[in-house]
Amino acid sequence: MRANAAGLPHLSPTDPAAQALGYVENTAQVDQAKYPNHKPSQDCSNCNFYRGAAGAPWGPCQLFPGKDVNAKGWCSAHATRK
Repeated sequence: MRANAAGLPHLSPTDPAAQALGYVENTAQVDQAKYPNHKPSQDCSNCNFYRGAAGAPWGPCQLFPGKDVNAKGWCSAHATRK
């Protein structure tokens, strides 16, 4: 399992919690047929649940405690930060 400099493991798309929410490490890989509400402009870095630093490639997400998600990733719980 990969980890960032802080030691948090990266969330794997094969993790059961990730699979339950359709998480992918690259928003361009989202299955549009399965997730028709997905927009290419949506990614973890602009989601309300993402807590990573601006510009960081990985960061924590409130939905996946103890794991970092890819800033360019996406899941079906995406909520655009306002």
